[in-house]
Amino acid sequence: MTPSNSLQEKAINAVRFLSADAIEDAKSGHPGMPMGAAAMAYALWMRHLRFNPRNPDWPNRDRFVLSGGHGSMLLYSLLHLTGYDLPLEEIKNFRQWQSKTPGHPEYGCTPGVEVTTGPLGQGLGNSVGLAIAEAHLAAIYNQPGHEVVDHFTYAIVTDGDLMEGISSEAASLAGHLGLKKLILLYDDNHISIDGETDITFTENTKAKYEALNWHVQVVANGNDVDGIDAAISEAKKASKPSLIMCRTSIGFGMPNKQDTSKAHGEPAGEAELNGAKEKLGWPLEPRYYIPDDVLSHFRESINRGDEKEKEWKNGFANYKADFPDLGEELERRCAGRLPDGWNSEIVSFDANPKGIATRAASGKVINAFAKIIPELIGGSADLTGSNKTWIDSSIAFQKDSPEGRNIYFGVREHAMGAITNGLSVHGGFIPYSATFFMFSDYMRPAIRLAALSDYPSIWIFTHDSIGVGEDGPTHQPIEHLASLRAIPNLVVIRPADANEVVYAWEVAISRRHAPTVIVLTRQTVPIVDRTEYKPAENLKRGAYVIADLSNGNIDLIIMASGSEVHPSLEAAKKLASEGIGVRVVSFPSWKLFEAQSQDYQDSVLPPEVSTRLAVEVGVKQGWERWIGDKGDMISIDRFGSSAPGNVLFEKFGFSVENIVKRAKDILS
Repeated sequence: MTPSNSLQEKAINAVRFLSADAIEDAKSGHPGMPMGAAAMAYALWMRHLRFNPRNPDWPNRDRFVLSGGHGSMLLYSLLHLTGYDLPLEEIKNFRQWQSKTPGHPEYGCTPGVEVTTGPLGQGLGNSVGLAIAEAHLAAIYNQPGHEVVDHFTYAIVTDGDLMEGISSEAASLAGHLGLKKLILLYDDNHISIDGETDITFTENTKAKYEALNWHVQVVANGNDVDGIDAAISEAKKASKPSLIMCRTSIGFGMPNKQDTSKAHGEPAGEAELNGAKEKLGWPLEPRYYIPDDVLSHFRESINRGDEKEKEWKNGFANYKADFPDLGEELERRCAGRLPDGWNSEIVSFDANPKGIATRAASGKVINAFAKIIPELIGGSADLTGSNKTWIDSSIAFQKDSPEGRNIYFGVREHAMGAITNGLSVHGGFIPYSATFFMFSDYMRPAIRLAALSDYPSIWIFTHDSIGVGEDGPTHQPIEHLASLRAIPNLVVIRPADANEVVYAWEVAISRRHAPTVIVLTRQTVPIVDRTEYKPAENLKRGAYVIADLSNGNIDLIIMASGSEVHPSLEAAKKLASEGIGVRVVSFPSWKLFEAQSQDYQDSVLPPEVSTRLAVEVGVKQGWERWIGDKGDMISIDRFGSSAPGNVLFEKFGFSVENIVKRAKDILS
């Protein structure tokens, strides 16, 4: 039932002032966007968005992303008003300790928040991942007469979002892929923190997005609900992703701050807020005023959502009856359950001193798991052959082949990270993406947000050290292991050989509530003989004794990760031949080791053995914890150089001879 104009205006003003009141009481926040974009959000939420407040995780709901996360009170107001489990007390507790209404939306904190946003452009990138997810699942599972996957992804984006480079990367890929169920509503208010956007942002956004193969519409009045409604209806029919440019007024209603940067990032102030209420015919008191008829109107969303979900469930039951195998698989995927026996016949590699690059081993492992786990999907930033990420049993995900599991991200590392996060949070996927380790710098914000938000994204970084060789220091990561290890909740794994790679992937796939990074070599490394050394499965504990040549009397512990494990083992043999008791610890993951019991940690690194040597082609930072006051490290604390990789390892001290020398120095 279409509400009267007066009720509609009251509903929109309720969103505006519920938001502004919370920001005023918090004494911090961003009132400009909620007040300026309230009509646009109302048109979407009340006329188009398919959701069920009583079941925020309904699989076939539309996804809504507030990419301009600073306007979080806009979203919280809508969630409260439409009936999500977000009581008014939480609105009043905006930006306070342990509230469900943090300053920027956080996935997992607030019911109905689909992704964590705030750093501009990330939400737009996530929305592309969400749209890819819908297109792929629809291509795999929909059957004639059974559209069991059929939902849109909507996002509200801002001037700041569209200025960020990640947005251009993500929009370019979305246009190429023809993601027709992706619709962006642009809060086009021409204001940023520094003032009017024309001081920096004068590009023709409409022409730009049309050139990127988007369907673009302009709504001249951002308070025109009917106009926005019509534009969304048109966008839903388009064969391309859509951008709806809504010309809005930041801080709409404020008597002095409307259309100025003053409305952006600070409370309106008592006088200005009351002036806005008077101007728009809203009672000055009480704060957090919600008229009964307005609340009843918004709460119609509950019954509407229940009906939509019930209708879908009935259709899905019929689908399962006609296609039981597909139905069961889709249900399993949406529930986040791995297939039975997914790791029961794990691939393994025979011992080989000539060995294989760990990136090549990873490619084989991906293909082994891909045969068993249909939700495994991913790709590379224009480095598919180098990163070894191609799934042989599938094709490329493209506009005309959305069933493909191989994604060509192009040279778009930052967008790739955000898109991967969108895929991971959609449900039904185990996504991975890859590039050279050096270029993890380009995607660090997305990696950090995954760790903050518990997204189970997987990142594969190859060419992990000076072993890259002749490409030189621009392509040789030095500080990157330390940098990523510093991110809370992110597991970084640097396997030593092909069989450690297998278990690194097993860890990554099994971690359904947190992200994982796997760091791999370009160069060939030996495949350790596990009849001589301890099993590679121990990688799952983060660090383990790969070789103990001490005869019960440990004089020295050598710790290493990745390719440096192998010269460390050779050095240990030489030291042992001279009567020195040596233990070698393969140390692929600090976070996994930290998660082990203290007893296990002490069994690997006995506290009484203080003579320790760490060997890793990276900066020393962080290793102090493991080597202690009396230990030492062979590290690289300068940029690399251009030369063959084996030459660089020797010149920078990562040779068997230098490890032996440094070990004796510690013991002397």
